[in-house]
Amino acid sequence: MDIWEKLYNDAIRVQNSRQISPFIDAGGVAAAILSKSGNIYVGVCIDTCSTLGVCAERNAIMNMITNGEHRIDKVVAVMPDGRVGSPCGACRELMMQLDKNSGDIEILVDYNSRKTVTLSELMPDWWGKERFENN
Repeated sequence: MDIWEKLYNDAIRVQNSRQISPFIDAGGVAAAILSKSGNIYVGVCIDTCSTLGVCAERNAIMNMITNGEHRIDKVVAVMPDGRVGSPCGACRELMMQLDKNSGDIEILVDYNSRKTVTLSELMPDWWGKERFENN
């Protein structure tokens, strides 16, 4: 089993699409993150009627931060149909703000071929780069 299969399976394990209440759905999308230290963190999307929800990737990132880490190596997001997909703009932005080397984060965009892109490929002219250079 390669690392992408492990991350994919860990995300699928928590996906479990479900209705929490008449206002909240959860688990349509799931994500798994491999930290630079080798730990895996997972999360599911939580969709609410009042826009207070959170994407699966940001949920996994918050889980990682809660556990004392902030550097990401790899990301997998599993859509409701089982395919993998790219993080949304808000998730990309949060990942970029975590670390000066976040542009190197690998994101799986095709499970079967194991095609990946880097976060910097998705955000080539990120606005905050200079702040890291000045610290």
